[in-house]
Amino acid sequence: MNPALQGLITIIVGVGGCLGYFYFSNVVLDKVIFPAKGEHAGRNINRANLVRPWLFLLPAICALGLYLAYPVVETLRLSLSEQVPGGYRFVGLANYQRMFGEPKFWEALSNNMLWLIVVPASATGFGLLAAQLTDRIRWGQLAKSLIFMPMAISFVGASVIFKLVYDTRPVGTNQIGVLNAVWLEFHGGWGSFLFLKLLPAIILVGFAAIVAYIGWLMLRPWLRRGERKVPPLVAPLRVLAALVAAWFVWLSLSNAVAIFSFKFPYGEPGNWLTIPFWNNFFLMVVLIWIQTGFAMVILSAALRGIPEETIEAAIVDGANPLQIFFSIKVPQILGTIVVVWTTITLVVLKVFDIVFAMTNGQWNTQVLANYMFDKLFRANDVGVGSASAMVIMVLVTPILAWNVYNARKEMR
Repeated sequence: MNPALQGLITIIVGVGGCLGYFYFSNVVLDKVIFPAKGEHAGRNINRANLVRPWLFLLPAICALGLYLAYPVVETLRLSLSEQVPGGYRFVGLANYQRMFGEPKFWEALSNNMLWLIVVPASATGFGLLAAQLTDRIRWGQLAKSLIFMPMAISFVGASVIFKLVYDTRPVGTNQIGVLNAVWLEFHGGWGSFLFLKLLPAIILVGFAAIVAYIGWLMLRPWLRRGERKVPPLVAPLRVLAALVAAWFVWLSLSNAVAIFSFKFPYGEPGNWLTIPFWNNFFLMVVLIWIQTGFAMVILSAALRGIPEETIEAAIVDGANPLQIFFSIKVPQILGTIVVVWTTITLVVLKVFDIVFAMTNGQWNTQVLANYMFDKLFRANDVGVGSASAMVIMVLVTPILAWNVYNARKEMR
């Protein structure tokens, strides 16, 4: 059968089946189970109205149970079992012990944490910057369309594009990779010092300043008088966030200093995807490029919803554009920023396509989803593969719960 005809039939059957279910289920409910006639007509109508919402929710509940709840329960069972001839044998936490004993798992977990720190912050920051700037220029709609365009590309397609950007050819041949073509133009002169040393150092110092400001915000209730007292349950999280911020400040400043003494291999094309640690950032660029458009669209709508009166009042009080942006606009859209941040975080926790298509987890770029794939479909180790899937689910669940809580809070 022609695929187009098959798709059309599937749509017709699916839509027709849904319409038929809702129509006939209402008929059975109102005419057979709880008929609105006789001496109990009022009671039957009330009972039918109580049952009707569950009747409409039943297909969704069945679908969620079949495609979500059952796989979770089955994955948990497999993570506690070992495959033996003829079936599975319960082994308790042995698969988790084996997984925790593998260096590749810890490499995948640490890389995922690095992705969680860099990608959501960068994509949200660039999206907010693009949303603010594109609203101030005449051709802003065209700029938004171009920035949002990568969202239409699949992760695998974007990975193939960037794999060509990072492509490396032997010395003396034409480089088709854009990055290497640019890199070979540097020869150690003033341009090299400006773009490869001074500019990255300034960026690292700026990043350190932003992180230090965040750390100060975490500790401000204790450092300034008159601030609200921190709830006991929130205080340890604030202290932990401040310590992480201090570590990133030290790391950024130390790298900013070290970059001036680093000797770049000028004239040699770089194998960018094989450089340990830094190759993770080359992979992150792909996801940041894609997710920036999503963040921009959501945050642009939030910025447009800010009351003009607050901005006009700030202008009258003498606030400059930076003060208006950081002190007036950002606090009013902070809830939207958090939603965008957590949504991108969910994507990062499940990232697989980019790593699989570009490095396949080699050269210290392994992530949890790719580690799970390797165990399940390459090593045929169902137990450890299922255990890694449960780790991903445990990491994703708190963020999902946080998003649901915020959504219900906003609805109230």
